[in-house]
Amino acid sequence: MKILILALGLLSGLLSGLAWPGGGAAVARPVSYPGGWTAIQETDPVMNRLLVHYSPTARQSIGALVERNRDDGWWFTGMQTTRLLQRWNTRETQANLYLSGALGLAHPDEDRHPGTQSGLGGFAAIAADWESRRLFTSYAGRMTVAGGVPDRFMQSARLGFAPYIAPYGSLHTWLMVQIDHRPGNEDEIAVTPLIRLFKSVFLFEAGISDSGEALVNWTYRF
Repeated sequence: MKILILALGLLSGLLSGLAWPGGGAAVARPVSYPGGWTAIQETDPVMNRLLVHYSPTARQSIGALVERNRDDGWWFTGMQTTRLLQRWNTRETQANLYLSGALGLAHPDEDRHPGTQSGLGGFAAIAADWESRRLFTSYAGRMTVAGGVPDRFMQSARLGFAPYIAPYGSLHTWLMVQIDHRPGNEDEIAVTPLIRLFKSVFLFEAGISDSGEALVNWTYRF
């Protein structure tokens, strides 16, 4: 299983050399405009992550990733790539399907995993979203493997709506609920109401889960 997941991550990276995206499941679209850079920071009840990526095309991105898994006690540093597999557009809606993969090194905490050395790690993930100017829904699933620490599957879904329809260039507001499922964690299910604000190239999200944990995310395109 570990070899399969790492191979999927590598395959995603190879595919991204052919093309990469501009949409977003969990926080924001994982691909920007051709030649664009994006910085994405995410903090949730389990993890912290920072991704800075470059989009050579409107369907491809590649970047450097740092993650901290607080529950399992390890760090991950590596490269992430994402590919837009499919996009569906209508006059009123847009839907996207993405494949992502990452390869790098997993660094276990010495106090949590005594005697465990850093080793190869990575993940394969799939994400989908659908939105209109009023409604939004998304799903993301990810399998992570890392030497010396437990393999983890996680998935999340969102449902949201815009209380008003803002004109282009104005402040956009979304009210959302995120449901996280992390098998094997102490709290396997987390429900987080949140607010999303974005204007121009900046997006910000904040919420509090049902267990009192904070969610804070931001995305900046440049």
